[in-house]
Amino acid sequence: MKSTLMAVLAGSIALPAAMAQAETLNIQTSFNAGDFSTQYLTENWLPKISDMTEGRVEIVLTPNGSVVPAKDTPEAVAAGALDGDFTSVNYFAGQEPAYAIMGDLISGYDTPEQMLGFCKDDRGEEMMQKAADSITGGEVHVVACGPYSRESLPARTPIRTFEDLAGKKIRSPEGLAAAVFQAAGASPVSIPFSEVFGALEKGIVDAADASAYVNNDATGLNDVGPFPLYPGIHSMPSLQFTINSEIWEGLSEEDQTALRTWWYDAMFGMAAEAAKLDAELAARDAAGDKVEVIDWPQESRDKLREVARGQWEEYAKKSDLAQEALDAHIAYMTKIGLF
Repeated sequence: MKSTLMAVLAGSIALPAAMAQAETLNIQTSFNAGDFSTQYLTENWLPKISDMTEGRVEIVLTPNGSVVPAKDTPEAVAAGALDGDFTSVNYFAGQEPAYAIMGDLISGYDTPEQMLGFCKDDRGEEMMQKAADSITGGEVHVVACGPYSRESLPARTPIRTFEDLAGKKIRSPEGLAAAVFQAAGASPVSIPFSEVFGALEKGIVDAADASAYVNNDATGLNDVGPFPLYPGIHSMPSLQFTINSEIWEGLSEEDQTALRTWWYDAMFGMAAEAAKLDAELAARDAAGDKVEVIDWPQESRDKLREVARGQWEEYAKKSDLAQEALDAHIAYMTKIGLF
């Protein structure tokens, strides 16, 4: 009787002890707390990690800047201040030019799924790992990478074709995006995101590189830029999912595989959900009389891609790794028929 009781007690103690061994990873994102992406991941995908790893791993996502500025996340992960990051790699372009090529190949891919394929099935992860190694000395492991949304372009006046870009003032981040717009005949204007609404409303710019259709709708940009280009013609920001190398090496191969699978499943799912919401909102607006949704003909999209390619090649001259990343992109894009 006594031995049976001891066995039951031992079992009741062992279960919580085993559960307490779950590895909880604190991952800082470049999403804001109220973003669609944050809500979607929190509600639909974070709970699945425990199931996929049988309770051995859990993830806590924290919003942009919660521990360190987004541009400093690689160093924070390397130092162990963060367990990992889930960040737009455009923030790191100042440290290694390859991040600009990997972060947003302006006017390159037609869909997020295409670039997710480059990361998952081709050389994307390899290039992102080389970039991480160049600034962290191998202390950060790149688990996965890719975008989830394609940005639309709200405009005050119709921009129906590639030729209509000529002379238009377009709010754009500095760097590769600005270079592409300028080469296409537009005049890029550097304005903080917080000032985009006012700039469109007052006519300071004719159009704005801002965000996905669903986000532009939520912030009212389509009200002051009622000629949005959708599907977008330009930007598709890529993110990375990294984990501190020491932590990564301490995980079982089974859990490493589960985390990579989880991330890509989540990103493909989020891309599909964002595209669905974008399409629903665009259809709603197209059916009304306040917004004219403009879908560029393929001929214009091809022209912009060729102009953009010249700027990719110029930017790739900034480092050997940037050139290698561009070569990898172009090889994959050729393989899937974009060139």
